Amino acid sequence: MKRVFSGVKPTGHLTLGNYLGALRQWAEVDQHRADSLFCVVDLHALTVEHDPARVRRLSRQAATLLLAAGLDPQLCTVFVQSHVDEHARLSYLLECVATDGEMRRMIQYKEKSGRERERGGSVRLSLLTYPVLMAADILAYGADEVPVGDDQAQHVELTRDLAVRFNQRYGHTFVVPKATHPTVAARVMNLQEPTSKMGKSDDFGPGIVYLLDEPDVVRKKVMRAVTDSGREVVYDREERPGLANLLEILAACTGGEPEALAAAYGSYGALKKDTADAVVEVLRPLQARHRELCADPVHVEGVLRDGAAKARAMARPVVDSAYRAIGLLPPAPEPVADRVLNAVR
Repeated sequence: MKRVFSGVKPTGHLTLGNYLGALRQWAEVDQHRADSLFCVVDLHALTVEHDPARVRRLSRQAATLLLAAGLDPQLCTVFVQSHVDEHARLSYLLECVATDGEMRRMIQYKEKSGRERERGGSVRLSLLTYPVLMAADILAYGADEVPVGDDQAQHVELTRDLAVRFNQRYGHTFVVPKATHPTVAARVMNLQEPTSKMGKSDDFGPGIVYLLDEPDVVRKKVMRAVTDSGREVVYDREERPGLANLLEILAACTGGEPEALAAAYGSYGALKKDTADAVVEVLRPLQARHRELCADPVHVEGVLRDGAAKARAMARPVVDSAYRAIGLLPPAPEPVADRVLNAVR
């Protein structure tokens, strides 16, 4: 069975884009076809200015939403990144294989550091190196596939390069993974800025539908979505990005095709209404399950604890192997008498 790894970063409330582009695919397809691990990558949330209490709160919320979206701990492994030390252990080894030039070519670093320089500031070193941590997240588990959006494809390519380079220099240690992409709604766009991704960092964005938005809020946001000039409803991502975004969202919610759906509408208003209704219905069971899980926090904590133990058992042999391969001296084994005494204690 193939092994799949993917994760969500708790830097904001999860959105419709996260669900249609990732979570639903994980729940309906990936956990059934592969040995799958899904992780709240909380260490990645530390690369920017943050409130510690908010990171903890969003990490718990993200884990709860993963379960509410349909991830089954009996079928897959759900855990929090910082609960498994092997991520950080392997990250430093891969930093010793990566180059400064590779890191500085990463699109997100170039864009964010450029904006900070324009303001006279600078970014944290972790923003430069976090793609290596992302590579460690993947390689520690011997993942064959990494379901990602288009904006993360560059990071998976870096992961592949680092795995190949490590294997060539120090002996075969890592599986070389590949990125996989959902076919529909892989990148849901902002309803007010349809050429920009529906990101989760803006907590109050009128163009962002959050998974826990009330139905009336969802409808209001969709009905106010930016459309394009002209009256004819056609699917054209380049020339009519606003309409294309609505049609893709409706297609993802109903199982239709954007082009075919466009032919069924004679007005923007009817399309928006049906899209809003479809989004509300898709989110309804997820929100109901989220309420149930929030009422039973001990269950969620147990899932994360057990998930971390399973993940640790998978990752530790791989990371230990990498430590040996790169030339680090292994620790001396514990004397037999001490092991017996510790076992008794």
